[in-house]
Amino acid sequence: MIKKVLHTSFSIVLAFLVLFSTVSMTVEKHFCGDNLIDISLFSEAKSCGPEIEEVSAETSVEMMSCCKDEIEVIQGQDAVKTPSFDDIDIEEQVFLTTFAFSYMNLFEIDLEQIIPHKNYTPPNIVVDIQLVNDVFLI
Repeated sequence: MIKKVLHTSFSIVLAFLVLFSTVSMTVEKHFCGDNLIDISLFSEAKSCGPEIEEVSAETSVEMMSCCKDEIEVIQGQDAVKTPSFDDIDIEEQVFLTTFAFSYMNLFEIDLEQIIPHKNYTPPNIVVDIQLVNDVFLI
């Protein structure tokens, strides 16, 4: 019982390990001054107010914002990708196709049933042997 529970728990933990090691994430942080305002994993972080743009088209003076955004990209590993059939050599492709074809034909179902005792006739019953030997099933 304990062996089965350990086996299932380890398999679930390893499945989640493979899942989380291959997922890529983007962490976006929004700071106003030195204060952290918002953190977002999969979408854009909310800003602390309206963005400050140019004052007018005539002036080239831009007002500098005290807010800044930091973006961290966490890359997942790509080592668990399986190669496609075209990435394999020609000899291996031929071997795999012939192996798969022969393996699939092993389990072909015959629709015609073979009856081995089709032409067999049972012997004639002359005497009821159970009554002669006084053997009865209870």
